[in-house]
Amino acid sequence: MSTQPDQRQDQRQELAAFLRSRRERVTPDEVGLPRTGRRRTPGLRREELALLAGISATWYTYLEQGREVRASEQVLESLASALRLNRHERGHLLRLAGHHAPPEEAALSTSLTPEVASVPLLLHPHPAYVIDGNYDVLTHNQPAVDLFPNLTAPKDRPPNFLRWVFLEPLARHVLADWEPEARGLLARLRTLSGRHPADPRYTRLIEELHEHSEEARTWWPDYEVQARHSGHKRLRPPGRTTPVTYTYTAFHLAEQPEQTLVIYFAGADPAPPAPLPRDG
Repeated sequence: MSTQPDQRQDQRQELAAFLRSRRERVTPDEVGLPRTGRRRTPGLRREELALLAGISATWYTYLEQGREVRASEQVLESLASALRLNRHERGHLLRLAGHHAPPEEAALSTSLTPEVASVPLLLHPHPAYVIDGNYDVLTHNQPAVDLFPNLTAPKDRPPNFLRWVFLEPLARHVLADWEPEARGLLARLRTLSGRHPADPRYTRLIEELHEHSEEARTWWPDYEVQARHSGHKRLRPPGRTTPVTYTYTAFHLAEQPEQTLVIYFAGADPAPPAPLPRDG
């Protein structure tokens, strides 16, 4: 697929900003370099990172300046190692530089099958929903709407969990740990949007968050990236003033890996299944 000139320029600028943000987070001590002289910026100098990655400092500077140079996967892997990137950050770096994502992260169709659409209904009374790569809520059950008030309030467009977290005032009450939850979602949005730089769904969502959320505008330049995962959340269900710990489990659909089924269980861990009856 060809890439338009403006889109390529945007990707080069994204790549430059991502490299710069990660370089500034690595200290000389972490990579065994001596501290020499006064540093005007945090983290490594460009020439220090280039040395660690085994590439030309001038050429690396071109990358950080967003110039029209193309880095090979080998060079990017060297940079990723020098910057101590995790596997999700490595994948993000490769995509920004115009290389293919790893097979397990490749994007597929976003259509929702009737069989999948009915799954949250079968999980009642546990809150459950299926989200797409841009956090549109594709299907849900009533307990999910009860737990996250006004999630489905917009009638002119699909409900969106990330929009709810940042723009719905009640979200800050429901999510007891609102800031780390919101930061994590924004990092996952950056990861997913990096796979689809030309998809207007991501562009519109990012622009909307920037327009209406001061936190989103402040945190977006941090260039955090993160993958979806399971874990625990402290939530305040309707009528509760104290948080309840929920375990949430995320299942990526086999044929649509960017569609994710999310199920919530009240309590630190879901109840174990009942033992099967014995014969005789």
